Amino acid sequence: MGVNEERPDKKTSGAARRKRRKAAQRHAPGTSPGTITVSASAQRPVIEAIAFGPGEYAKHQGLSPEAAHALVGTHPVVWINVTGLGDAKIIEQVGDLFRLHRLALEDAVHTHQRPKIEEYPDRLFIVFRAPEPPERGAAPAPEPGQVGTEQIAMFLGPGFVLTFQEGHADCFEPVRVRARGGKGRMRNQGPDYLAYALLDAATDAFFPVLDSMRDRIDAIEQDIHAHAPKDAIARIYEIRHDLANLRRAIWPLRDVLNALVRDPSTLIGPEARVFLRDCYDHTAQLMDLVEGCRDSTSGLMDLHLGMASARMNEVMKVLTVIATLFMPLTFIVGVYGMNFDRASPLNMPELGWSYGYLFALGLCAISTLILFIYFRRKGWLGGR
Repeated sequence: MGVNEERPDKKTSGAARRKRRKAAQRHAPGTSPGTITVSASAQRPVIEAIAFGPGEYAKHQGLSPEAAHALVGTHPVVWINVTGLGDAKIIEQVGDLFRLHRLALEDAVHTHQRPKIEEYPDRLFIVFRAPEPPERGAAPAPEPGQVGTEQIAMFLGPGFVLTFQEGHADCFEPVRVRARGGKGRMRNQGPDYLAYALLDAATDAFFPVLDSMRDRIDAIEQDIHAHAPKDAIARIYEIRHDLANLRRAIWPLRDVLNALVRDPSTLIGPEARVFLRDCYDHTAQLMDLVEGCRDSTSGLMDLHLGMASARMNEVMKVLTVIATLFMPLTFIVGVYGMNFDRASPLNMPELGWSYGYLFALGLCAISTLILFIYFRRKGWLGGR
């Protein structure tokens, strides 16, 4: 068992901290399979449990691994939730008591896993991701660079559901409320329905995030139409980065739910599969929203570049018109600036006129006016 230390910099962004945390949890090359490595900056594990059944409900907090394991079998359904992955000893005790495979337990604490499902004897191991809440003090809607996901590992066994959370994203409060209130079918179903409810809560948590992303896209579109801000491209790329993070979390989750619906398992009943199909439909809707937002950002980039090109063309047109108006002036001034001697009758007679200077100025003004009227009639100056 090894422990990697890391000191988070408070000035770094949430995305940078997530990268450093995940990098710190990766094994060194050649590490033995099943090694439990935790981050020194991770939250210390806190174990809580909810046990319920028809007409019964009990909540326990601050449990030890032994006390949590002792609850299994006392009620029809027991949900043990471990929040925080900062103590390898406690994690290993939980794994030994609940007979979790070492490889699955290793994946549970290494939070860079891709959503997946694995089957072990009398255990289903499911990894999925949930959106992170906004950082403390930030606006409710996710800002650029704040849209991230955190891993949740779930073990489904006979009579219990065991979950491991990193400690920040907690989208399971609606499930707790339903279990505590006793309304609906929550207390009358088995642990497979509880597993569905947790997956469904994590899936539905992505909808508000994507709604806020669409609001950000609409705001950028309005800004582009109004004044084409210089930072539009940077803002669009930030949204595309956030969408890529969401896509990496949602796309494999759809495969996980499809496997739960399709593959036979003694731990998943027929009634729970019906609800899992509905959860699968939600992931399909989420992917449609993600792809729609990606297409919108591509369109915004084309719109911004097109409008910038159009504005540049307008500027170039004005400059071209101004340069064209000065072309006859430059020609006339150049001709009269040659100063040939008047001895020859072929030279400029205007050099000897009393009003020759005024004649040259009038010729410049008339030629400029003629060009201006011509451009105006052609519509090159905004009118006809």
